[in-house]
Amino acid sequence: MKRRIAALLLVLLATQLGSLISPAYACGCGAMIPEGYARIGVERETSVVRFDGRTEQIVMRFVVRGDARRAAWIMPVPGRATAELGDAEVFRQLTWLTRPEYRTRTYFWPRDRDWPFSSTTGDSVGAALPGAADSAVGVVGREQLGDFDVARLTATDPDALRTWLGANGFALPDELSTELKPYVDQRWEYVAVRLAPRDPGKILRGTLDPLRIRFDSERLVYPMRLSKTAKTPQSLGLYILADHRMEPASPIGGAEPKVTFAGEVAPEGALAALTGGRRTFLTAIDQEFPEPARIDGDHELRATAADTPYRKVIYHGELLTVGGIPAWLLTVAAVLLALATALFILRRRNSLTRHGWSA
Repeated sequence: MKRRIAALLLVLLATQLGSLISPAYACGCGAMIPEGYARIGVERETSVVRFDGRTEQIVMRFVVRGDARRAAWIMPVPGRATAELGDAEVFRQLTWLTRPEYRTRTYFWPRDRDWPFSSTTGDSVGAALPGAADSAVGVVGREQLGDFDVARLTATDPDALRTWLGANGFALPDELSTELKPYVDQRWEYVAVRLAPRDPGKILRGTLDPLRIRFDSERLVYPMRLSKTAKTPQSLGLYILADHRMEPASPIGGAEPKVTFAGEVAPEGALAALTGGRRTFLTAIDQEFPEPARIDGDHELRATAADTPYRKVIYHGELLTVGGIPAWLLTVAAVLLALATALFILRRRNSLTRHGWSA
């Protein structure tokens, strides 16, 4: 019996150790590769996509967990890209613009938190990459942006791209190299980012600074194919700024995308800098990918048949009152009074009949 228990403990220990050294290789729109055997995982990816019919801009922000101090991240793009630090104020403004509308909905009968069931009334309402080491990989630009060292690359061979990253201390897994091939075949380019905080002891954890990428494109596309190699479920939030309400052409292997907001907005401040100050239609979409391996392509977004506005409504329940008194209590009191009056009249009539009086 002791031997069986010891064997079971060894198996459990081996399982835990395996999970600790198994790196997470992907995030929603690209591959994130930790250094060595460190771990990094993307808990939430939120992106703002601006499309004017000719140019696409993506401002992305990751919430990450793990113990990695350095990591590399790669994103395929359909055209020559530029990169710069994004403004976190954009996300704060969009969170405010897409906030739910709160409405009060009254109810008649008391609930658990109402008198006489409870003394409490009301309900509570619940947000440095070196140059190319292989002729098949070309570096067309490089910028140091805060904690990000950004290289913009071309590649004619996914294996060469894998070799290039490997030469910089990051092991690109076989499955990720395979997923890069369709992009190579379509002559896409790549934005490779080295997340290397200037503080050498800093761990990549929490909300990272946003990054803004711009490229020419005739169609609105959000790269997602590389995230199929992720080892854990993925969560994606998209704010889409375009001339019309937009929708994904397909779920691409994830859960059905949910629209959380749709409507025309007048951008101000940091958001105006992204849109050129023009009024624009904003569509907010959330999507979950419980099984990333089922992802079968990139998100292609298209205009819907109509620009129907939508805002989520959250109802707050409130007990119906009249002059501060619960309506149900007044109703019950009125019914009891009516019954008492009727009973009194009936008894009075019976008494008069017994004494020979007619009503």
